[in-house]
Amino acid sequence: MKVTSKGQITIPADLRDEYGFLPHSELKWERGKKGLILKKAKSSRRRGEGIIKHMKGSSTIKMKTDDIMRLTRGDND
Repeated sequence: MKVTSKGQITIPADLRDEYGFLPHSELKWERGKKGLILKKAKSSRRRGEGIIKHMKGSSTIKMKTDDIMRLTRGDND
């Protein structure tokens, strides 16, 4: 793993998955006896709220709520 000129690193995908580092996760560094420790920062938001915030406005289909409800319920009148 290398540090870029901007001080950035890439966390391998398997480690991101294992430790739940999602896009926009808040992380923190701590000093340990043998080096740096990377941890997920405590957040006041719950995980679901972060996912919803991340996805908000990403839809490309413009439908009214009533139309969506009809589709999900199978009401095809």
